[in-house]
Amino acid sequence: MKDDSYDIVAVGTGFATSFFLHQVLEKAGKSLKVLVLDAGPKFSHADQVKHRGTNNQPLAHKRMSEHYENLNPLDKYWTFFTGYGGGSNCWWACTPRLIPDDFRTKSLFGIGMDWPMSYDDLEPYYCQAEKLMNVCGDSSKAPYPRSQPYPKAPHRQNAVDKILNEAFPDQMYSFPAARSPESVADQRPACCNNGVCTICPINAKFTVLNGLTSPYEDERVELKVDAKVIGLEKTNDVITGVTYRKDGKEETVRCELAVLGANAIFNPHIMLRSGFAHPELGLGLTEQVSRKVTVDLNGIDNFQGSTVSTALCYMLHGREHRKKKAGALIQTENIPNLRNERGKHLQRMEMLVSYEDYRLPQNHVALSKENPEKAAATFVKHSDYTERGMRELDEDIKKVIAPLPVESVSISEPWKTESHIMCTTPMGSDPKTSITDSHGVCHEARNLVVLGSSLFPTAAPSHPTLTLSALSLRSADYLFST
Repeated sequence: MKDDSYDIVAVGTGFATSFFLHQVLEKAGKSLKVLVLDAGPKFSHADQVKHRGTNNQPLAHKRMSEHYENLNPLDKYWTFFTGYGGGSNCWWACTPRLIPDDFRTKSLFGIGMDWPMSYDDLEPYYCQAEKLMNVCGDSSKAPYPRSQPYPKAPHRQNAVDKILNEAFPDQMYSFPAARSPESVADQRPACCNNGVCTICPINAKFTVLNGLTSPYEDERVELKVDAKVIGLEKTNDVITGVTYRKDGKEETVRCELAVLGANAIFNPHIMLRSGFAHPELGLGLTEQVSRKVTVDLNGIDNFQGSTVSTALCYMLHGREHRKKKAGALIQTENIPNLRNERGKHLQRMEMLVSYEDYRLPQNHVALSKENPEKAAATFVKHSDYTERGMRELDEDIKKVIAPLPVESVSISEPWKTESHIMCTTPMGSDPKTSITDSHGVCHEARNLVVLGSSLFPTAAPSHPTLTLSALSLRSADYLFST
C-alpha cells in the first residue's frame, strides 16, 4: 500500500520554508520524512532570463489574476513569484536587519504592535542567515548591534555617500546585500552592477536555486511542484493532513507537522479555507511604501558605486521622528539615471525613501466570493501615521541633502508596490490578538507552523527578507532542538 504519511508537510519553497528546512534537517534524525508542495513550476535561472516579464514571471503583475483576486480600490497591486525558489528568484538581495526599536513600536511610539520577541532574541539567527546568504557589508560600522562580522566585504560607495557619511557619521552605513563585490565559490559570481536585479542576468544574487538547494536534494525530502495546496485537514484543533491538487487530481496526505511557508496572501487564505476563523486572520495586509527622490547636483559627479544600492541612511528613522510620523529608511541608488545636459550627465543622486506602515483591518485577505479557491486581497488605505510621514517628505528631505550642492529636487508619487507582502497572520503573546506565538506556532493548532512575513506584527521600514529568514531558523531551532 502507498504510504501517504509524513512527519512534515511544508508549503512553498521560498526563503521561509527553505531556511526552516535547512535548520530542521541539520537537527533531525535520518528517519525524518518530509513532503514539500509548491503551487508553481520549477524554472531554471536560464528559463527565468529567457522569459523575463512573461507568463509567471514577477514583472507580469497584471497577469497574476490566476493566483488571486485584486479588490483594491486604490490602484495597488502585489507582486510575487510562484514556483520553485519563490521570492528568492525576484528579490533584489537587500539584507538590512530591523533595528531594536522596530520590535517595540507600541511601547516607544504608541503605534502598531510590539513584537513578541526582542532584537537580541533574533540576533544569532540574523548572523546565521547572513552566513548562509554570504551577505556583504561593513563589519566595522552598523546601525544595530552585531555579534559576528559580515561574511563578505562591503561594496564601493558613491561620491555623494562619502559626503553624507562625513555630515551624518552616526546615521550613514554601507548597504548590506546578498550580492557581493566578490564571487562566492561554487555558488555565484560577483555583482556586475548592471541594475537589472529582479532576475539577475548573471545569477550574482543569492537565490534558493544557487545557494540553498540542499534541503530539496536531501533523501529525506520529497518535492512536488505544480502542486497547489487546497486546505488543511483539522480535527479537534490538530492538523491531521494536507490536501493538494496536482495534474487535476486531489490528494490528502497525513502529517505530524504542517508548515505554511507561502506569502502573506496565501498563508491566511489556506487557513481560511481550512476552517480557521480567528478575528485577526487575514487582517492587516500591508507593506512599506516608497517614494523616490531625485537630486540634481552642482559640480559633483556620482554613480561610482559597485552595486545597485550603496548606502543606508537613518536620518528619518530616529525616535523623535517616529513619535510624530512614520519612520523611513533611505537608500542611495546607483542605477545611472543620467542628466541630459552637456557636462552634467553624472551630477545626480537618487534616493529611495521607504516608510513603515501598520495593520489596518480594512486591508485584508479573504476568500473570493466568486471562487473560494482564490484569495481576495483588498487594500483601502495606508495608516494616517504613514500618510503623515509621506506628506512631510518635502520638508524632511531638506535636512538630509543639506550637505550637498543642490540644483533641484523632485519627488515621485508613492510606489504602487514594494513586493513585500506582510502582517496577515501576526505573531504575538496573546492568542486573542495574534495567530501564532513568537516561534510561528499557531495558537489554535499547535502542530501548525506559519512562516514568512505574514507573521510580522508591523511593516518596519527595513526590507523584510533577512528577518523572515532568521525567524524561520529560530522556529526550527525551537521545534527540533533536543
